[in-house]
Amino acid sequence: MSTGTPALREAALDLDFRLRGDVLLPDAPGYAEAVAAHNQTAPHRVAVAVLAADADDVREAVAFAATNGLPVAVQATGHGPSTTAADGLLVVTRALDGVTVDPVRRVARIEAGARWGKVVAEAAKEGLAPPNGSSPLVGAIGYTIGGGVGPLGRAHGYAVDHVRSFDVVTADGEARTASAEVNPDLFFALRGGKGNFGVVTAMEIALLPVTRLYGGGLFFDGTNAADILRTYRDWTTTTPETLASSIAFIRFPDLEVFPEPLRGRYIAHIRVFYFGSEADGERLITPLRAIGPRLVDTVADMPYTEMGTINNDPTEPGPYYERSTLLRSLDDDALETIIGLIGPEANSPLLAVEIRQLGGALSREPAVPSAVGFRDAAFSLFLASVPPEEGVAEALEYQTKVIEAVSRWSTGGPYACFIGSYEAGEATVRAAYEPGAYERLRQVKRQYDPTNLFRVNHNIPPAT
Repeated sequence: MSTGTPALREAALDLDFRLRGDVLLPDAPGYAEAVAAHNQTAPHRVAVAVLAADADDVREAVAFAATNGLPVAVQATGHGPSTTAADGLLVVTRALDGVTVDPVRRVARIEAGARWGKVVAEAAKEGLAPPNGSSPLVGAIGYTIGGGVGPLGRAHGYAVDHVRSFDVVTADGEARTASAEVNPDLFFALRGGKGNFGVVTAMEIALLPVTRLYGGGLFFDGTNAADILRTYRDWTTTTPETLASSIAFIRFPDLEVFPEPLRGRYIAHIRVFYFGSEADGERLITPLRAIGPRLVDTVADMPYTEMGTINNDPTEPGPYYERSTLLRSLDDDALETIIGLIGPEANSPLLAVEIRQLGGALSREPAVPSAVGFRDAAFSLFLASVPPEEGVAEALEYQTKVIEAVSRWSTGGPYACFIGSYEAGEATVRAAYEPGAYERLRQVKRQYDPTNLFRVNHNIPPAT
């Protein structure tokens, strides 16, 4: 059925009567707000938007899309866009934001639209914490099905390593459970395969006995970027698994929204999350504080509920163009190559470049295998640009230049946890997985979505 036809409009009206939520067409009031995403690099303009109120609405929406030949896109917060949906049906899950914590089992049940901030707050009431990301605004399920590497990663592994089960609506419109015991192949695929296999309406995930941390940010003038990065790299060889960290080189715009010491400057920002005593934390970061005068130093003991203040990820929507890769090492040649391209003397259009330490529990295989691979990586490299429209081509070209320059140190990429909207081509998506895992994902895709209904994403096509 062609989109925008009277027949489709009539069918969409009939769907609207069957839902607790709403169906919006492009000319309806509120449509633009409904389809808007946090990351605006791949804006949607679908034929039908379904604002689901519950899992039954999701099931009805998917069945409607299959009947009417509409590809399905899914969005909660829109932090991890893939490709523009110029047609088809968008399932908006942000209203499904329930969070229930079972303190006895140490498990949280999280609905499709819930953000990590809400999960963290609910878990904290019971002296627990989820394996969340650095931003409290990111959707918990979208983050997790991409793998999920956050503050607790080095100590406890990827978020997917802690998932107990998923509730998911597959391409046939059926509501299913996926766990290690029930539909295990689907469970494997959902843990790292992103949105290729259905609409996850809820998940159960294990919680961890964490209530506080010693952490924060150390901000240095980035003039000596090479020396700062070298000191950081050497320091990471001595840190325990209970300490997670990253270093970001940021070109702060000269805008009043930024603190005066950082405004209009090239900054090195070291982020620290230590899950041990304050005294041990102070001792561990002494080599970092010895780098030199800090423009800002926010490292302190804090409740886990404040962990989002450490990275201070962007809170406002915008066009965030992102690329990433995984590095097996950061030797002197790699360090010099990176700084030569992104350092203070480089004519770089990149707003931020983050190098994040991996290893620890992230390097170990979980008891139940998942699609997350390349666990031998030592660091991830993440590039972000927020260019004006006329600067997009230059920013993308420069990101490619950096990724290609470090390819001889790469062990895999792009990093599925950080895969960007301009990395949605089949070859690029394939490179985000180890070959055996990718072929298994294609087999699972053939079983649960043989027509590739879920293709408005970082697509994994069904095996033929």
